[in-house]
Amino acid sequence: MTVSYTLKVAEARFGGFSGLLLRWRGSIYKLLYKEFLLFVVLYALLSITYRLLLTQEQRLVYAQVARYCNRSADLIPLSFVLGFYVTLVVNRWWAQYTSIPLPDQLMCVISASVHGLDQHGRLLRRTLVRYANLASVLVLRSVSTRVLKRFPTMDHVVDAGFMSQEERKKFESLKSDFNKYWVPCVWFTNLAARARRDGRIRDDIALCLLLEELNKYRAKCSLLFHYDWISIPLVYTQVVTIAVYSFFALSLVGRQFVEPEAGAAKPREPLEPGQEPGPALGDLDMYVPLTTLLQFFFYAGWLKVAEQIINPFGEDDDDFETNQLIDRNLQVSLLSVDDMYQNLPPAEKDLYWDEGSVQPPYTVATVAESLKPSFLGSTFNLRVSEDPEQSLQVEATPALARHTPAAQTPLLSRVLGAGAPSPAVSLRNFGWTRGPPRTPHLLRPRAEEGGDPEGCIEEADCMEEEASPEDQAQEP
Repeated sequence: MTVSYTLKVAEARFGGFSGLLLRWRGSIYKLLYKEFLLFVVLYALLSITYRLLLTQEQRLVYAQVARYCNRSADLIPLSFVLGFYVTLVVNRWWAQYTSIPLPDQLMCVISASVHGLDQHGRLLRRTLVRYANLASVLVLRSVSTRVLKRFPTMDHVVDAGFMSQEERKKFESLKSDFNKYWVPCVWFTNLAARARRDGRIRDDIALCLLLEELNKYRAKCSLLFHYDWISIPLVYTQVVTIAVYSFFALSLVGRQFVEPEAGAAKPREPLEPGQEPGPALGDLDMYVPLTTLLQFFFYAGWLKVAEQIINPFGEDDDDFETNQLIDRNLQVSLLSVDDMYQNLPPAEKDLYWDEGSVQPPYTVATVAESLKPSFLGSTFNLRVSEDPEQSLQVEATPALARHTPAAQTPLLSRVLGAGAPSPAVSLRNFGWTRGPPRTPHLLRPRAEEGGDPEGCIEEADCMEEEASPEDQAQEP
């Protein structure tokens, strides 16, 4: 059964996730404890062999081997390879869940478009939803071990009421080397076409909507089947598995506490003048490699997570509850097209019929939420300039746009001063135009020079026309 702990983490509080560490079912401890105990036993055997069974010369050789293995283990890009693989597996796991066919949309369309209060109308609606549920059962038998154990043969499918004996004969008479989960969908389309001819479906639009919903339902069945058929490439899974196992195989030897290498040990403390050096101090000799065990727990546990969810249609603790989905789908679909067909409560005036402002009541525990202002949008908190001239509506013209000073950022305004010009970048600032460089931020109407007031108003534009003869002579 799927392990759900959503209620336990509904609120973020101190030690919120800590309470989840004590659970056993669906936990990493249950998945990993066998491999973890094997790693500890092998490490202990190598440690005992090194400390008690080897001679001094053999210890030196073993220490060299251990240092080599420790350096070699760091060359394996374990975090990158394993992290990318687990991300791929998790995305595939969720995509498989969203591809499980659910008849909710289809049953609503059947209830609204297939009419008739008599026995034949009831039979049509129930048969249509039963065909849809039969298609999902057939495809789930192909991908889920739980469903296959529940319906190991077609006799069990018939006994469960998803298929009649006549339908089974029709089904088995169709010779095909491929999975025939799509056959009930074809029966569905033929039965819907007959209902349209008989007038049970009143127009072609309703029939088209019904077949569209069926195609969506069938597409999910097909996608689920193909997820089971097309797995993650085997080479990728092998590379990740070999990377993890080889890393910890090297760590078994390389993470042993061995004698320090000659010349690599550090003195115990700084030497005073004339003081004799004390015994060398190497790495701390710990019989239990805590950091190595934690590393094994993280990396091997990461691999175990991928191993568990790469196929969520098995019988692990966190695999999908496919049998319960089958029960739920059949029950609600038959209920919607049979007992609920044209079984409506009377239409009545709602509680707020004569009220202009609707405000549903709160409980004492939630009444404080009614005092919070509603969110109107992020720009409603933006401070707008209080200058009334900035709020005037004018017609946008090129001359007015050139006359309006460029906007300044608050930081530049404080640095440059309130009256400082905008540091605009122009080709004229770099001397790439004719004539000497000008100051484009100084504005002067041409009317002051006796020119046309409707012409260019920027000094650089005006003075460009008044270039000196020397400047004109320099032009190519």
